[in-house]
Amino acid sequence: MRVMKYAYQLREKDFGSWSECMKQAWALYRLASRMRGEVVSFLYRKTNGQFRHAFGTLMGLPSGASLNGKRLTKPSYKTMAYWDVKKEGMRCFCVERLIAVY
Repeated sequence: MRVMKYAYQLREKDFGSWSECMKQAWALYRLASRMRGEVVSFLYRKTNGQFRHAFGTLMGLPSGASLNGKRLTKPSYKTMAYWDVKKEGMRCFCVERLIAVY
């Protein structure tokens, strides 16, 4: 179900063909699954055009974790939030900007 929600969100953003949307959706799903159990290295393009090589996790988030003052209680399929282990804070990126997972 999450894969389809990501795919529909990507399609609304004119990400590309349905096949490309599904490939990106599966990549996002696998990234989130891996981050629940380990620190994952991945690359995405920031809104200002720069690239960020991030080391993120969803494992053991601190109690009351928030992003921009908002508590992370409900999933968003427009962005993916994660705990940046190097910056020691919450970060997020738009789902269509994920480039690679290492």
